[in-house]
This record gives sequence, structure tokens and C-alpha cells, in this order.
Amino acid sequence: MERDGQLPLHQLVAARLKEAHTAVRTLRVPEDVRVGLARRLLVITAAARHDPAGAARRLERLVADLDAGAPSRRGEDPRADGSV
Repeated sequence: MERDGQLPLHQLVAARLKEAHTAVRTLRVPEDVRVGLARRLLVITAAARHDPAGAARRLERLVADLDAGAPSRRGEDPRADGSV
């Protein structure tokens, strides 16, 4: 990871994922919405191991949804943000 210059990106994504997990955990939303968001975060976390840049983009979309007050805009399907 260090050899290809990806370490700073991995560290940034890891820090942002940690913040996002905390934000989702403390949201005042119905449990099913929280579960859907947690699933999206797990998919993004898994993707970060193989595609940190793609995971960073997905995470930014999720955080933007949270900031806009639309945590369930994409529904409960964690793949709805383009991840598989």
C-alpha cells in the first residue's frame, strides 16, 4: 500500500468512515433507516480495501445525504449508491 502512494488516501477514508459510523449510530431515525445506512457503510468499508478512491466518492455521497437530512433518500438497498 505504501509503495503505490495509497496510504494517505486509505487513512483519510478510514477516518471519514469512522466519523460516518458515529454519525449513523447517533441519528434520530427509525431503526430500519439506521440499518439501511449501516449496510451502506459496510459496503463502502469493504470497497475501501480494493478501491479507496471509489469508496471515498461513495462515502462523500452518503455524508452529503446525511448532511442534507435525507438519510433514506436512496432507500434501504446498500447497493443503491453504485456499489456492489
